[in-house]
Amino acid sequence: MSSPAPDQGQPAVRPRFAAPIWTLLLLAPFIAELLSGATRTSILFVYMPEVMVWGVGALLCRELVRRWRAGSTSLLLLGLALSVAEEFIIQQTSLAPLPFAGAHPGYGRLWGINLVYLLFMLGYESVWVVVVPVQIAELFFPTRAGVPWLRTRGAIAACVAFVVGSRIAWYGWTQQARPRLHAAPYHPPLALIALGLLAIAVLITAAYLVRNLGRQAQGASRRRAPVWLVGLAAFMAGLGWFEVIGQQFSPKPMQPFWVVIAAGLVWAVLAFALFTWWSSCPAWSETHRFAAAFGATLACMPAPYLSIASWPAIDVVGVVIFDALALVGFLLLARKVFARAKAAPLT
Repeated sequence: MSSPAPDQGQPAVRPRFAAPIWTLLLLAPFIAELLSGATRTSILFVYMPEVMVWGVGALLCRELVRRWRAGSTSLLLLGLALSVAEEFIIQQTSLAPLPFAGAHPGYGRLWGINLVYLLFMLGYESVWVVVVPVQIAELFFPTRAGVPWLRTRGAIAACVAFVVGSRIAWYGWTQQARPRLHAAPYHPPLALIALGLLAIAVLITAAYLVRNLGRQAQGASRRRAPVWLVGLAAFMAGLGWFEVIGQQFSPKPMQPFWVVIAAGLVWAVLAFALFTWWSSCPAWSETHRFAAAFGATLACMPAPYLSIASWPAIDVVGVVIFDALALVGFLLLARKVFARAKAAPLT
C-alpha cells in the first residue's frame, strides 16, 4: 500500500532509522563479544572496532536481505560470508596457529586451516553476530522491520566504516595482540586468501538465489510450535554448539577431530532444519522470534563463567554487569512483544 501524498507546499516526511540502526550496530558486538566473554572490560577499547566490523557487517547483511525481500536463510548465508571474511581475510584466526592459552594449536589443524575452530566460528559468528541481533533489533522496532534502513549515502558510509574497521581489526590482532601472546609471525598463503574470497562470493550469490527459501508457507495447516519449546530448543542448540569449541580447549579433546566436525555439521543441519520448519508456519509470530533470540543469547552467556576464576576483578564485575543489562533489556523487550501479541491475537 502506497503512502498518502503530502499536502502541496508541505515537505515530505521521511522515516528516520537512526534508532534501529544504532541498536543493531551496538547489539551485534555486545551479544557476540561482551556476553560471551570474548571481549572483557579490561580491553573494552576494542569495542569500537568491533562495532565497525560486527555491527556494520550485521547491518549490511540485513540491508541486502531487505532490499532483496529475502528470508532468514539468505540472512544466515550472508552471516556465513561475514564470518569467512573475519576468519580468512580480516583477522585470519582460522588460518594462523591458535595462540590462546589452553588451546591445542594442532588439534583439528589441516591444510593450514584450524578446521574445528573454523567450524565453530562459522556457526557462532553467523548466528550470534548477525541472525540473533537482527531479530532483536527488528523486534524493538516492529514497524520498521520489513524495510531497508539505509539510503544510498548511508550504505556507502557503512561500507567505508566496515573497510576501515576491518583494517583496524587486522592490525590490532595480527600486529599487536598476537605478538603479545608470544605467537610467531604468520603470513597466510595467498591460496587460502583466494579461497576465502571465493567462498564469500559463493555465499553471497547463494543468499540471493535462495531468497525465497524459508518464507512462511501460506495456507499451511500444521500447528505452530509452543513458544516455550522454541526458546528451549534455541538454548539447547546453542549450548550444543559450544561443545565444538570446547574440544579445542579440553585437556583431552575427542579423537579423531573429524568426529567433532561431523557431529557439529549434523547438529547445525538439524537445528537449521528445525527452525526453518517452525518459522515457515503461518502462525510463527513475534513471540516465537523473541523466544528463539532469547534462548540463543542465554546459551552464550554461561561461557565466561567457565574460566572466570582466573579473571581480574574488573573483568568479573564487567561480565556480571553485561549479563544484568542483557536480562533487563530482554525483560523490556518481552513486555513490548507480548503486549503486541495480546493486542492482536491470532485469528
